[in-house]
Amino acid sequence: SQDCTRLPLISESTTCRMLWHNKRAIVELNYTSMPYIMGQELALCDFLVSLFLCVCAVQVCCECCLLGRAAEEQGLSCDFSLTVSYQCGLVSRACCVDKSPETDGNSTQVGAGNCAQRCVGNNTCACFAGYKLKPDGKNCEDINECLLGSHHCRPGERCINTMGSYRCQREVSCGTGYELTDSNSCKDIDECETNTHNCPKDFECQNTPGSFRCHPSAQCQAGYIQDALGSCIDINECLSVAGPCPSGQLCINTVGSYTCQRNSVSCGRGYHLNEEGTRCVDIDECAGSDNACAGHGCINLVGSYRCECRSGFTFNSITRVCEDINECRHFPGRLCAHKCDNVLGSYKCSCTTGFKLASDGRNCDDLNECESSPCSQECANVYGSYQCYCRRGYQLSDVDGITCEDIDECALPTGGHICSYRCHNTPGSFHCTCPAKGYTLAPNGRSCQDVDECVTGTHTCSETESCFNIQGGFRCLNFDCPPNYRRSSETRARVDRSDTIRCIKSCQPNDITCVLDPVHSVSHTVISLPTFREFNKPEEIVFLRSVTPSHYPHMDSPELIYDIQEGNIHNSFDIIKRVEHGMIVGVVRQVKPLVGPASTVLKLAMNYVMNGVVSHRNIINVHVFVSEFWF
Repeated sequence: SQDCTRLPLISESTTCRMLWHNKRAIVELNYTSMPYIMGQELALCDFLVSLFLCVCAVQVCCECCLLGRAAEEQGLSCDFSLTVSYQCGLVSRACCVDKSPETDGNSTQVGAGNCAQRCVGNNTCACFAGYKLKPDGKNCEDINECLLGSHHCRPGERCINTMGSYRCQREVSCGTGYELTDSNSCKDIDECETNTHNCPKDFECQNTPGSFRCHPSAQCQAGYIQDALGSCIDINECLSVAGPCPSGQLCINTVGSYTCQRNSVSCGRGYHLNEEGTRCVDIDECAGSDNACAGHGCINLVGSYRCECRSGFTFNSITRVCEDINECRHFPGRLCAHKCDNVLGSYKCSCTTGFKLASDGRNCDDLNECESSPCSQECANVYGSYQCYCRRGYQLSDVDGITCEDIDECALPTGGHICSYRCHNTPGSFHCTCPAKGYTLAPNGRSCQDVDECVTGTHTCSETESCFNIQGGFRCLNFDCPPNYRRSSETRARVDRSDTIRCIKSCQPNDITCVLDPVHSVSHTVISLPTFREFNKPEEIVFLRSVTPSHYPHMDSPELIYDIQEGNIHNSFDIIKRVEHGMIVGVVRQVKPLVGPASTVLKLAMNYVMNGVVSHRNIINVHVFVSEFWF
């Protein structure tokens, strides 16, 4: 017996004997290159204990085991991190596992303190490695090393938890024809050696990586040989080094055999057999009209010939024919100004599009394409080409580049703003039109102007009616003053943008009801508005001016309040109060779009309020006519 640290590192045969609590175990390890844990005997040093003597020829194995035993004695986890090799870590964890005395079957050893696994004194319970104590302090439960990440599986291996431990399994299977080794690597299965092939009786098994092949074991007949697939193929005996035929005879291969024939006289190039067939004589290649030079000069030579080629050709000594000289390739850029085209025995020059060949046959002059009138309207000749362009109101076609197409100005993105009303396209131009009644075309030829029928006298109002011009027409209105009111002769306009008819109160004597009526005046005015399909801000349409200074009200002066009493269709109008030039002004605004034709009568009230009571009121009836059009 001697300490394991003094043992040699490697020996050819190793026997490691260990004592543990008077129990002896002998494990033999056979290996060739690895100092520990190799082959099927993976449990070599799993039970080495540092407190006992061992006889071990593998020092490294023993040292790794001592690390595990030292960790167990110091109360450390058996899965403590070590900067050692993978195999050494396996040995260290194996020796760290507590090897308690064996118990009967699956029963749990219970000590004096009723412990499920171990009792360490003072009725304190402990668990074997791979288990942890439950909260009751007695029972033990398995530790899931895979879930806690305390395993030592390598990349490509999957951790599988077991009771009290875990194991590492390769994630990807090896596939058909391979088996998984103890080192988690894939090894080819030799089906021929293990006799797991299915080759028939007359076939031989040949192992391949991941599979096997069956080859026929039958022998081939004479003159045949077996190929790699086991088929019998013909042997070409004539290809042998020695040759099967006698000297002076020719070998001819046949299927499964060969034949020998006597050699005949063979003449070389430029010769042929004489009539007797006994010797070779020269061939006159120049004889006959269809000689070898094909129209060129021909000179016969002994065993050969030579051609005298015409201009533009050269003699090829290999093919022995006259070949055309490609002057364009031999003299690039020196023969023609533009393009050089090779022809048989010569060449010719040509020009690119837009040019014509000059009289010298080499240079190119500009071609005036406009002389042939290629454009539908205007043509401008440029060097080597031409450019078509169009007159105003037309554009060049994108298809052929020569045709002028009419521009539909009315269909352009800005076409809706070219004309106020309607745009009519004409060849090369356009014209605008206005509604048939009530409008006339402005001098600019695009805008529509309202015709004032009241001024031109084209209205149809009677003598008792007043003519009011509106956009696109007119209205004949007759405004009579209500009872107790008379028409004012005052001509000053109270409402901007239109004429006003004003009736002021005129009570009969002793008419208390008339006197107490707060309405002092009733006015009528007419305003014409275009169709507002949409707008971004309110449009001011009527201004109600008063004689009340802006520094009012005070204790003894009334407050001026404006109000819309009737006719506000769809709440399209509002009225605000503001100060202009020191006087209070009521401003009627259009706040929503109105689509004509439409009409309404806005009944506006100017209320003079004193101490919360209306002292008097002026009524303004605004007759609003909304045109069908936006202009």
